[in-house]
Amino acid sequence: MSNAIQEFSRFAHEYDTYNVIQAAVAKSLVKQLDSSYFTTLIDMGCGSGEVYKNLEKQEVSFEHFIALDSSKEMLAIHPSGKKIEKICADFNLPQTFERLTLEEDSLLLSSSALQWSRNLDYTLSEISKKVSSVHFSIFTSNTFKTLHQTAKITSPIYSAEVLKDSIGKYYEATFELREYKLHFETVREMFNYIKKSGVSGGEQQLSYKQTKQLMKQYPLDYLEFEVLFVRGVSLEARSV
Repeated sequence: MSNAIQEFSRFAHEYDTYNVIQAAVAKSLVKQLDSSYFTTLIDMGCGSGEVYKNLEKQEVSFEHFIALDSSKEMLAIHPSGKKIEKICADFNLPQTFERLTLEEDSLLLSSSALQWSRNLDYTLSEISKKVSSVHFSIFTSNTFKTLHQTAKITSPIYSAEVLKDSIGKYYEATFELREYKLHFETVREMFNYIKKSGVSGGEQQLSYKQTKQLMKQYPLDYLEFEVLFVRGVSLEARSV
């Protein structure tokens, strides 16, 4: 299991958006695909389309692409096209899976989204009923590890162990953990990133006073991220 660290720096102002890590993760996820053609691809939690953009860059083709996200605003800026179907739906809700019809050979992708499943077992169970092959990249609770330790708060997302256990109930899967570091010139810039990047999922666990104190105490000039990459085939499909 790889645990290679990929480092990024904002010192040279190379990045003009706040989704630096998510973009890198989506690129890595698409690179792991073992085919350049699919009948149907579905991107669950597609956001503004990082997965789709990387599919295009890597010349992966398909007949049908489903972009699913709970945010209408995100879907509005996701690339459009004749082969693209956009669905505004929440993967936490039963009606989402009730309305979702997929061919047997469909591949489901999900990058930087499933960590926000309110009931991970439920979401994974429903996904496994709809599609046999999946590729996931999921942020783990070791994201912002030192920040959480310094602030004495717990992560709002799942640990790698919990993710593996839940996925293993429904999929025969291979796992790879990757660490990322994102460096900042100032602590203020770092905390601004946390606020605007979406990585924290909108979790507001600290008061203004506590945040100011944390900014003084935080010992690093970078933020830590940990991502679990998953390739899986449903156990049901394996048994057929």
